[in-house]
Amino acid sequence: MKNKYDFGLVGLGVMGRNFILNVADNGFTAFGNDIDSEKVNALISEGGDTDRINASTDIKTFTSALYTPRKIMLLVPAGKVVDVVIENLIPHLEEGDIIIDGGNSFYTDTDRRDTYLEKKGINFFGAGVSGGAKGARKGPSIMPGGNREAYQHVKPIFEAVSAKYKGEPCVAYLGPKSAGNYVKMVHNGIEYGLMQLTSEIYDLLKKGGNFSNDELHDTYADWNNGRLESFLVKISSEIFNQEDDLTDGRLIDQILDKAKQKGTGKWTSQNAMDLGIPVPSIDIAVSMREISALKDERIKADALYDRPKVALMDKEKLEKLAEEGLFFSFIITYAQGLHQLADASKEYGYELDITVVAKIWRAGCIIRAGLLADITKAFEANKNLPNLLLSPTFVEKVQSTVASVRELVAYGATNGIPLPGLSNSLTYFDAYTSSRLPLNVIQAQRDYFGSHTYARSDREGVFHTEWK
Repeated sequence: MKNKYDFGLVGLGVMGRNFILNVADNGFTAFGNDIDSEKVNALISEGGDTDRINASTDIKTFTSALYTPRKIMLLVPAGKVVDVVIENLIPHLEEGDIIIDGGNSFYTDTDRRDTYLEKKGINFFGAGVSGGAKGARKGPSIMPGGNREAYQHVKPIFEAVSAKYKGEPCVAYLGPKSAGNYVKMVHNGIEYGLMQLTSEIYDLLKKGGNFSNDELHDTYADWNNGRLESFLVKISSEIFNQEDDLTDGRLIDQILDKAKQKGTGKWTSQNAMDLGIPVPSIDIAVSMREISALKDERIKADALYDRPKVALMDKEKLEKLAEEGLFFSFIITYAQGLHQLADASKEYGYELDITVVAKIWRAGCIIRAGLLADITKAFEANKNLPNLLLSPTFVEKVQSTVASVRELVAYGATNGIPLPGLSNSLTYFDAYTSSRLPLNVIQAQRDYFGSHTYARSDREGVFHTEWK
């Protein structure tokens, strides 16, 4: 092949095709590969100029077309498919070439692949990409982890194609091995929490204030112009305004209340438990998707049990409480996820800079929000900050909104409106800010039935009692 290309991409689905077009739009030449000839032809057709962008179903043609060190990104489904693609590539690669997994691979799989490919002289990156198909086309947030020196070959391309926040690219080298995939996993866990919270507030406004879809649209739009400015609040506003093509009403009222999941939220929750880090706002978001899947059982249970008649609240008051409750719970969810990242960095040797993580989330990604500017400042002021709740930047923000959350949680409990995200966020806050918890009773119980010992509050040492 006469021409050589700067960047290669395997997997020309919607995400892959949009990403490679983004690369080409930013002044780099790009070559795609897919086993589906229709996807290959679609890219060539959309790319227009084959000197700028091209593609092939043949792996040898694909690898031969790339400048060395080859920079090859995979945007294929996580799991065995990634391993199959890697094995297909290896015979056609040379020492120093770079493979980048842009999917949501589990971080231990990334560590395994990194070790395997390092022995062959090939650099491997796990690079989380957030922003969906539109983000891939117009500028995503990218979270790469791998060999620091090898990243310099990829850096110009990633910085060009990434989203920009006030001119700063929303991509940065995060750390060795699976650091990038791990950060993306926790990003998605936070995403689960924020989505659960925005849906609960919708339910609260609808049931507790009889808000119409137009009012919901206006309310979320107003919030997005204030301190709740975020991608998820913005799209929620637009969702409430969407007409249904099949009926006379709004689409939101026809969508079944069964939420699916791809597993990244569950991985975040499971790994947090392994690390001993509490993330209850994320845990409950995962559990609520699982409960939502039990639609048939929920219908039967609804018929068996009485529910309180909802006492409507003044709309203006409810809207104010809801805005404050959502703001409080957003802070708590970010705090939990960032706490997990900081602890995992120590445990797995990632050497993460949480300030950098917060910066690259400020644009392009699903959890982008105005709050991240304040989060960045908090970690710039104290790089070793263990939890956002200990930052002077956030004390007033939390202090001024927590009373509203208490009122909303009590109102939801009294009126049978489930608010698990809000209530778990509040419980986490109350527990984290309590200098004394009743866990002394649990320690006494453990020592009583299992001789597990306990510590004392009045002196050093390990103690055991022969309980009577």
